[in-house]
Amino acid sequence: MRENEVNIKLNPSRSAVEGKRVVLVDDSIVRGTTSRRIVNLLRAAGAKEVHMRISAPPFVSACYYGTDIDDSSKLIAANHSVEEFAALIGADSLGYLSLSDVEKLADQTAHGFCTACFGGEYPTSIPSGGKDRFEKKISESEEDSHA
Repeated sequence: MRENEVNIKLNPSRSAVEGKRVVLVDDSIVRGTTSRRIVNLLRAAGAKEVHMRISAPPFVSACYYGTDIDDSSKLIAANHSVEEFAALIGADSLGYLSLSDVEKLADQTAHGFCTACFGGEYPTSIPSGGKDRFEKKISESEEDSHA
């Protein structure tokens, strides 16, 4: 279903990409399925090369704080080098914003932000049982604070 959504949303024009080197910029890659499909669409439209640049570090750890990533085994970057990852999605090259650069940017904000999904260091302890149990604890805590 997601692939059909990508096909509908993205329809590269052959005249715009044929014989050209294309640099595709995206906010993040989680599982890699959408990226693979987009690269294939660009190649089918005649792109000579497809390079991807990602404005977030690779997702390598499960997220228990809002992003729908509950199992790091589903994360393509958790199990492959950048070069392997590029080959798996069919890109000629792949580049990310580094975690250290993200942390430098976060230092410019008043409170920073969580980077657990990028590095595996969680700001709170995660109860055994994973995301469902963690979400239940958060819900209980919120109920207690409103009582």
